[in-house]
Amino acid sequence: MRLTVIGLGLIGGSMAIDLRKCGFATEITGVDSLEEHAMEAVQLGIVDKVTDFESGIKSADLVLLALPVDQIIRLLPDVLDLISPSTTVADVGSAKRQIVAAVANHPLRGNFVATHPMAGTENSGPGAALAKLFAGKLTIVCDHEQSRPQHLALVEKMYQSLGMSTAYMSSDEQDHTTAFVSHLPHAAAFALANAVLAKEERNIIFDLASGGFQSTVRLAKSSPEMWTPIFRQNKDYVIEAVTAYIHHLKEFREALKREDEEQLFNLILEANKIRTVLSGATTSMTKNEETIVKLYTKK
Repeated sequence: MRLTVIGLGLIGGSMAIDLRKCGFATEITGVDSLEEHAMEAVQLGIVDKVTDFESGIKSADLVLLALPVDQIIRLLPDVLDLISPSTTVADVGSAKRQIVAAVANHPLRGNFVATHPMAGTENSGPGAALAKLFAGKLTIVCDHEQSRPQHLALVEKMYQSLGMSTAYMSSDEQDHTTAFVSHLPHAAAFALANAVLAKEERNIIFDLASGGFQSTVRLAKSSPEMWTPIFRQNKDYVIEAVTAYIHHLKEFREALKREDEEQLFNLILEANKIRTVLSGATTSMTKNEETIVKLYTKK
């Protein structure tokens, strides 16, 4: 299997490492607009070689686009223009609707499989690539009925080789659900970091910061080059998620203002139900909660 990875950062690099180790890919070619990233990926053994955009596509059995979502939207039509009828193309973008729409009428739309592997860290670049980053995690395959069976099967096999489970959703369902379980946590972490950084005595705050703060704000170290396009592409659902979050923050604020200990207790007790949700139980949950549970537990 000749694999070309376009975008040699955390996700693309981590996938390349494990797809080589498991024998899924026998030859891995890298393409990256940053020469230093391309050279680093070769030096680290993530890819066998790097080449230009057109050559990398024409030599591949499978092309993997691991780029920020705005770049995927821009380049995906060109990729489909260059491939042979037998070549499979997949992307790993976190917001899917505009990506899918960009090639809706392309003659080789069926060669493309829209996916979102739900894994990552706050780090970026080839040096951030990790073995087994995806093992035990879940990938979302979007609008699978629009992909030809042989191309869908190959991408499903790729994710199975990475040790991932698969869920099937429409691109709209994916964007809506991911706005709450991925995009909102990042937005909240960015806002929390800015709130602390704005304090004049922030150095004292950081000296006192515990492990809880570190883990909560970890996502704030994520790349703006990646996350700005995600927020823009999924704007409506991210706004919905942020609005809901602000509503619940206001509930905490008002309970504090009133010194209403019972209300504070009940708000925290209600929040504790997230343990049950994430463990896979679906009793007495809303439709949105059930969607999230199914997303994280489907095998």
